[in-house]
Amino acid sequence: MDAFLIALVMVFLAEMGDKTQLVALTLAGRYRLPTVISGILLATGLVLALSVLCGRLLGGLVAEPWLQFLAGVSFLLFGIWTLRGSENDENAVREASNPFLVVFWTFLLGELGDKTMLTTISLAAQYRLSALPVWTGSTLGMIAADLLAVGVGWILGTRLPERGIRRAVAVLFLALGAWDTWTSGKDFPLAAWGGAAAFLLGATLILFRARFRRRPAED
Repeated sequence: MDAFLIALVMVFLAEMGDKTQLVALTLAGRYRLPTVISGILLATGLVLALSVLCGRLLGGLVAEPWLQFLAGVSFLLFGIWTLRGSENDENAVREASNPFLVVFWTFLLGELGDKTMLTTISLAAQYRLSALPVWTGSTLGMIAADLLAVGVGWILGTRLPERGIRRAVAVLFLALGAWDTWTSGKDFPLAAWGGAAAFLLGATLILFRARFRRRPAED
C-alpha cells in the first residue's frame, strides 16, 4: 500500500504543469472527451509499464542505501527540471487523420524520457518487490492529473495556472529530494556528495542553457 500511495502522489505531482497535462487541455478542445481519455489511458499504461520494468532492473543492480541516495538526487533534478518548464509544450500536438492516434502518439512520445517516466523508474527501483502497486499508483496519478486539467479547462474554458503550479510542485520535489538524499547518504564519503553536486550543477546548466543564450547582448 505504501508503494501505491507514494507512486500515486509523486507521479500526480510530477505531472502537474507538465507538457502532457497542458497538451491534454489542447486535445480536449479539439476532440471528443472519450477519445482523449482512451488515448491517455493506453499511452500512460504502456509508458509506465516500461518505466517499472526499467526500475526493477536498476533496483537489482544497486545496493539499497545507494539506490535511495540516487533517488533523492533524481528528485532534486526533477525539481530543477520542473522549474525550467518547457516553452514548446503546446507544439507537441500534431495533426493526423485519426483522433485516437493523435492522442495516443502525442502522449506516448511526450512521456518518453520525461520526468513522469523517470519518477516512476526511481520509485520502481526503490520498491522493486512492489512492481504492480507502483505501476497502478503511477498510472492513476498521471491520469488523475491529466483529467484534472481536461476537466478544469472544459468547465472554465481556460487552462490551469501553469507557472504557479509548476513552482509549487518544484518546491515539493526539491524538499523531498533533499530529505531522501540526506537521510540515505549522510554517512557516504565526500566523493559521493561531490559527484551528486557536480551532476546537478551540470544538469542545471544544460536545462537552462537556452535562457542563457537568449539574453540580449549589451551594446
